[in-house]
Amino acid sequence: MAEKFIIHGGKPLNGTVEISGSKNAAGPILAASLLTDEDVVIDNIPLIVDILSIIDVLKEMGAQIEWIGERKIKINTKNIDPKKINFDKISRTRISVLLIGALIARFEEFKFSRPGGDRIGVRPITTHLDALRQLGVEISSEGNFYYFRRDRLKGREIVLKEFSVTATENLMMAASLAEGETKIIGAAAEPHVQDLGIFLEAMGAEIKGLGTHIIFIEGSNNLKGTSHKIIPDPIEVGTFAIAACVTPGQVEIKNVYPDHLAVFFDKLEETGVKLKKNSDSLLIDYSPDLKGVKVQALPWPGFPTDLLPLISVLLTQARGKSLIHDPLYENRFGHLQELKKMGADIELVDPHRALIFGKTPLRGLRIESWDIRAGASLVIAGLMAQGETVLENIFQIDRGYEKIEEKLQKLGADIKRVQ
Repeated sequence: MAEKFIIHGGKPLNGTVEISGSKNAAGPILAASLLTDEDVVIDNIPLIVDILSIIDVLKEMGAQIEWIGERKIKINTKNIDPKKINFDKISRTRISVLLIGALIARFEEFKFSRPGGDRIGVRPITTHLDALRQLGVEISSEGNFYYFRRDRLKGREIVLKEFSVTATENLMMAASLAEGETKIIGAAAEPHVQDLGIFLEAMGAEIKGLGTHIIFIEGSNNLKGTSHKIIPDPIEVGTFAIAACVTPGQVEIKNVYPDHLAVFFDKLEETGVKLKKNSDSLLIDYSPDLKGVKVQALPWPGFPTDLLPLISVLLTQARGKSLIHDPLYENRFGHLQELKKMGADIELVDPHRALIFGKTPLRGLRIESWDIRAGASLVIAGLMAQGETVLENIFQIDRGYEKIEEKLQKLGADIKRVQ
């Protein structure tokens, strides 16, 4: 039965919130466990729908998985069989595309269904396929399936056509067991890409250039087991930071790597948000005197595209005109229609840009979550709105946030999950 959130806005948020592990780091690291026959221990796993689905897919393929802590697993993929892939489950999440790079490094041939995920626009995997072909992979497609086949993967210089995070990660995994050196030009540099690289290095891969747009990988004959703790989720940090500054009170956010969000924090301060950064935490005060700004999503270390829907809610409370721009996803702004229903003054310039005029009060009503980040932005809108907000389709939010309503309840929010 479908679930929804019922939110009564206007409540102060006070206290401390602990950030969970990064969804975007956990996905590729779980996939990379396929690259070795030995045991791998992964800690700080976020207990969210997308990640638990990937764990189920690995288990059904034959992986031995043991939970040795609340968020810690031991996994051995020695006996996996790609013929046992649950195509129904991998079609529900975009993260599943990350299994391709690891599977092609491990197996000479397999078939794979087209990945699913958010409704934020056309998200083809052409960049992934072009890069893998250059390593020596033969790829064909029929209906809803891709067919992959290779003899020996051979490293070479590959220029990615875009700063694709998942294409970079797939290529890193495949290149780790390829013959010779692979040079990736135009690689993504996001913190979760770096976390995957650190994990692969711990397995024995030789990698240079992590955190830059040129990465070198020296292929290995085999990789070993290792232990790794996933980085905290910077998108969850940003979500709670925005919730804290637009509601009365003061919130401390723990388990934070400030360097991962330097541009985001700078933009918050530009709008007038009161924040204090420490080495591993963040203190946010209610910030009622905000001003409009321009925000454009860019590859890391630029402003994260996943936080653009979140900051759009904040900008409804900023004086003057703000511009938000996402050059990549043409459906990123579906949530803005819901904000307009709540009273926000927003003009959609085109599928990639929107003008937000503030300051406007929001009123609670029945709205729908389009995707993970749009859903989180509407939760925040409900926290600040007058009256009751009913947020439907919260399955989308559960795909990316671990018990977001329970964390907000501990801070004093009036939010509950109902069927």
